[in-house]
Amino acid sequence: MNPETARRDVGSWLKEPLLHFLLLGVLLFAADHLLNPAEDDPRVIVVDQAVDQGARQVFEKARGREPNEDELYALRRVWLDNEVMYREGIALGMDKGDDAIRDRVIFKSLSMINAGLKRPPVDDATLRAWFEQRRAKYDEPARYDFLEAVLAGDAGREAAEAFAATLAAGAEPDAQTQAGLRVFQGRPHDNLVQSYGADFAQTLTGLPVGRWRALPLGDGWRVMRLDAVLPAKPADFEAMRGVVLQDWTDEVMAEQRAAAVKAMAQNYTIVVAEPPKGATP
Repeated sequence: MNPETARRDVGSWLKEPLLHFLLLGVLLFAADHLLNPAEDDPRVIVVDQAVDQGARQVFEKARGREPNEDELYALRRVWLDNEVMYREGIALGMDKGDDAIRDRVIFKSLSMINAGLKRPPVDDATLRAWFEQRRAKYDEPARYDFLEAVLAGDAGREAAEAFAATLAAGAEPDAQTQAGLRVFQGRPHDNLVQSYGADFAQTLTGLPVGRWRALPLGDGWRVMRLDAVLPAKPADFEAMRGVVLQDWTDEVMAEQRAAAVKAMAQNYTIVVAEPPKGATP
């Protein structure tokens, strides 16, 4: 993940209240002394390695990889928001008759915050400006159809280039050529970057349509053919007004929730045992 993407993800996580429940699967029944060593002072919250360990486990289970430094920082913020709402819920007696189940107390605190939210009025000019700033989210990206002929056995440069030449001469990638064929349709550029990396995606999308080519990828080679390019299609504000209004509303409400939790956090002393190395606050 590049730094710009990481920053966008961190910002969106910190604003999205539904993700406040992300860590509960692992931390729900964690002992209080692990989450809060300063038991004698309910106004002190300690963010320590026990929090990081739970965050890493949840993230790895969901994404199949370890979180990077900025993602771990964002997960700490999610956990801290949960902890603040939990402490506030306990202080307001929301655990009464609820067996002090952590997620229920947090949910009650979040419900209390939601009850105080009010969507501000928005005019057409404001909504249009908000839409234009986020146009990339709504525009239909260019999409690519392509084929990959999978080499059997040697996947070195010479074998790949020879195989590409054979296919270009009219042979089909079938059992006789001892190759398999993979068909990809309607893939946006971002998807290609995720699957193959930025350099390979740029090379693939720049190929002449209908011609087999041998392309380097990591330590091996791929034999690919770009079949079609569907051009990008700009989004029409009027056609998407309802969707844009809902997205704007969701963002504004998320900002209000984040501000409410931040105000709650002013009642606590936050102690960070060791901040994630290199994380951007």
